[in-house]
Amino acid sequence: MENDFQTEIISNILKILSIKGINQAELSRRTELDKAVVSKLFGGHSRLTVNALSKIATALDMSVIDIITYPDKYVIVNSGEVEPLEAVLQIRLKKDKKDQVMKLIFGEHCLEILNK
Repeated sequence: MENDFQTEIISNILKILSIKGINQAELSRRTELDKAVVSKLFGGHSRLTVNALSKIATALDMSVIDIITYPDKYVIVNSGEVEPLEAVLQIRLKKDKKDQVMKLIFGEHCLEILNK
């Protein structure tokens, strides 16, 4: 299972390199990984380490997660922003009190607008 995952990541890297027109020698230069190390990685004779994957991602100007999920792009659904919360409050009021509250909330002309 782990080997399949590594094979898939290496396959993704090879596809990305091809699309970007980068050969293994250039990748080696950009990552400062020895050419033999890069060759062994792509030949399946060496394990891909997190450190090497991080260097490759940086060299390809991508995030590690985008290499892993390639060709899909990882999208953060919730960026930490809190969406406004909608709340409904129901209060039973007599007509005159209701009018006062509506004026307080929406202004003097709210009743004219609401009654049209």
